[in-house]
Amino acid sequence: MNLESPKISVEKSAQHLFDSLSDVKNFEKIMPESIAKFQVIGTDAFIFGLKGMPEIKLQLKEKIAPNKIVLGAASDKLPFTLTAKIDTVTENKSDVQLFFEGEFNAMMAMMVKGPIGKFIETLAGNMNKL
Repeated sequence: MNLESPKISVEKSAQHLFDSLSDVKNFEKIMPESIAKFQVIGTDAFIFGLKGMPEIKLQLKEKIAPNKIVLGAASDKLPFTLTAKIDTVTENKSDVQLFFEGEFNAMMAMMVKGPIGKFIETLAGNMNKL
């Protein structure tokens, strides 16, 4: 299952966004208001939980400065990645888009598609808080 957020323009440099997203504790700033739990569990991982959904542990998997950051599920039960693609527009303006890729059975995909789509849309929309 592949989902993508709308492309969001942010009044920050690509390097600033890259540096901010490279520090996992900053993800708390862009989480939806419905967040029930956020806990940093290392320099490259955090656990978060949204109301009504199971907790998810995310870990930094790949960083390509200043354009790409890949987070992945730390559990093999629900294998997925969340990729932030950052494009420089000007020195102080960037476009950010999030891509979710997961391997789920058809039933699971049907259940999580809506909530995950809304989740990545919210994360992207909150990028200006970084």
